Amino acid sequence: MQIMEWTGGWRPGRREVLAMAALVPAWVSPVVARAESRAGLVLTVNGEAMAELGRERRALAADGPVFIGDRVATGDATRAALRLGQATELRLGERARITIDRFLTEAGGTITLGAGALLVDKTPGSDPRSLRIRSSYGVIAVRGTRFFAGPSNGVFGVFVARGKVSVRAAGRTVTLETGQGTDIARPGAAPTPARDWGVARIRAALAQVE
Repeated sequence: MQIMEWTGGWRPGRREVLAMAALVPAWVSPVVARAESRAGLVLTVNGEAMAELGRERRALAADGPVFIGDRVATGDATRAALRLGQATELRLGERARITIDRFLTEAGGTITLGAGALLVDKTPGSDPRSLRIRSSYGVIAVRGTRFFAGPSNGVFGVFVARGKVSVRAAGRTVTLETGQGTDIARPGAAPTPARDWGVARIRAALAQVE
C-alpha cells in the first residue's frame, strides 16, 4: 500500500483549511440527506416497478430502499410490496401510482394514491399515530388496520379487512369496521354509507394486489 506524505512546498494555512472544510458538508450532504429521507424498503417485486425522486429514476427490486418523496409506479401485470418503518406494509397492483409524501415512524405519514389498487396493512398495536392515504376521491385515515383502496365494481372502493378506518370525501366522513366497505362514484362525490361487502367482491378486490 502506498502512503502519501507531505514532502514540502505549499502548506495550507488556517484560512485555506477553513475554506476546504467549508466544502465538506456540501460534498457529503446528498448522501446524508438521502439516508435521512429513507422511508423503508422493497419487500417483493413481481414484474416491473419504478421509483422517481427528483430527476432520478430507478428500477425497484427486493431489499432496495424507498424514500420520502418517491413516486412509485408499477407496470402491467405487476405486484409490488413495500414496508415503511417497522409496522406498515403497502401492496400495489398493476399500473398503480403512489407518492410517499411524508413518513416518520414516530409521527405517522401521508401517501398519495394516484392510480390503481393499494392494500395497506398496519400492524395492530403499533404506534397509534395515523397514516393518511390521499387520492382524488378522498382521504382515508389509518391506524392499526388492513384495508383495500382502489377500483372495484366500476367505482373507487374502500374495504376494511381488519380494524377500522375513516373515509372523508365531499365533506362527508364514513367510518368502516372489519368487513365493511364504501364506494365513491367519482372524484368530488360523497362516500356511500358503510355496508358489508360480499365474498365475491372482496376476492376480486384483493386479487388485484395479491
